[in-house]
Amino acid sequence: MTFVYLILAIVVVFAGYVRVAPTNVEKFHRLTDFTADADEESGVKRVISGDASTMAKLDEIAQATPRTKVLAGSVSEGFVTYVTRSAGFGFPDYATVKLDGDTIKIHSRLRFGRSDLGVNGKRVKAWIDALRAM
Repeated sequence: MTFVYLILAIVVVFAGYVRVAPTNVEKFHRLTDFTADADEESGVKRVISGDASTMAKLDEIAQATPRTKVLAGSVSEGFVTYVTRSAGFGFPDYATVKLDGDTIKIHSRLRFGRSDLGVNGKRVKAWIDALRAM
């Protein structure tokens, strides 16, 4: 029984840490250079055509996503990073969006673990689908 309590305590401490751990903004509010879509174990990279008005619409969509807020940047800068937390444990995922000429680059990735189990890809796909429906 002591083992069960120990495991439960570890889970509670980890869940608390995930929710309150400070974010190194410089680490996540940046964008590596990429020119094509890529699926990674920890997230996705997407390139779509667009301009400043497209980025503003994407910002509206992103900020309407549950548990999502701006971490750094702004639409007027053409460079924004959002943090979206999972419903259960509150795991943070970071999505950086940058206007680059006539394209918008989106890099969405996890902070903790190795695999996001496709969550970032699904979220970004929903954002792009909503953008195209506007």
